[in-house]
Amino acid sequence: MTLLIKEHRCDAFYVRINNDLTINEKRQMMAAVKKQWKVQKTLYPSLSDSKLKLLLIKEHMAQVMYFGKWQDKWLYHPFPNMGEPEKALCYLTDVHGYDEDHKAWLYNKASLHAIDRFFMQVRRRLSLLERPVATSSSSGRKWHGYAAYNPAMIIKLLDIFRTFYNFVEIGKDKETPAMRLGLAKGKVSMDDIVGYIP
Repeated sequence: MTLLIKEHRCDAFYVRINNDLTINEKRQMMAAVKKQWKVQKTLYPSLSDSKLKLLLIKEHMAQVMYFGKWQDKWLYHPFPNMGEPEKALCYLTDVHGYDEDHKAWLYNKASLHAIDRFFMQVRRRLSLLERPVATSSSSGRKWHGYAAYNPAMIIKLLDIFRTFYNFVEIGKDKETPAMRLGLAKGKVSMDDIVGYIP
């Protein structure tokens, strides 16, 4: 990973969102974001949407806030969305000397979307990790209908699923995550994975 960072092939961010907001609070937030966007479009009518977004992110880059023992620099994203309300970002690998435009687009790309998608698929495809069920008569207790008797089985299942997700399953771009990172030249078949002998 260190080599990828030095070669400018990898950038890492902390991403923080507020998961405690209700749906109505999220809608109010989005209404405020849209209102602010209209104001900015009025102030900069000659800029395209992408250039205006870049400009506003750069303005936020000049107003980062410092937190914690290590004085991490956090930027509040000017355009959060319903899935990532009150999004804030901390650029962990800010060592490249990128120009301000490139850094702004990196801030814009940082997201928890890929992580959320992975967890969603884990929940849907691995019954041992489905969400617990509560019934009206359970007094707040949760029931894990398919819970594993041996927790070690969950670790094994996650290893298998992670391999499948990264090397076998292709996205809309016809590539697997491993292909996007340059770790594989093409989709790997399940037979090759299961039958692999080191």
